[in-house]
Amino acid sequence: MLIRETELTEDVIRQLIALSIDWENEQSCHGYRANQLSDLGGMRVFVAEEGGLIIGYLFGHSFSSKNMRSIMPEKSPCFEVEELYVIPEKRSQGIGRALFSFAEDAVRSEAEYMVLSTAAKNWKAILRFYLDELGMEFWSARLFKRI
Repeated sequence: MLIRETELTEDVIRQLIALSIDWENEQSCHGYRANQLSDLGGMRVFVAEEGGLIIGYLFGHSFSSKNMRSIMPEKSPCFEVEELYVIPEKRSQGIGRALFSFAEDAVRSEAEYMVLSTAAKNWKAILRFYLDELGMEFWSARLFKRI
């Protein structure tokens, strides 16, 4: 398995969009919709590959914090993870952790914090992954109930 940062070539875009369609079809996240080319613009993209095929990806962007003073100084440089996805048959093999660690090392010189939001339906597993395995800290939650 190879983990690397990549440019958005036609082949990479095609594979990322196909994987996001698979993710949407899993219905594992509230409100998730497959990506379009416009969703990828301006993102840093990291991929896990086997045999030239992308089996997992992480993409995100840098920003300066605003209205987050309860956890960091105003205008702190951050990297927002927009998506982290691993194909179902390769999950629980450390690929997501490896992608996150690779991205963390890659953005360390320009960001002080990595942040993300999640809408995973299996919130217990996803929180265990991000908190216990990746060492992130819990900051907030947004809950909903259909009435």
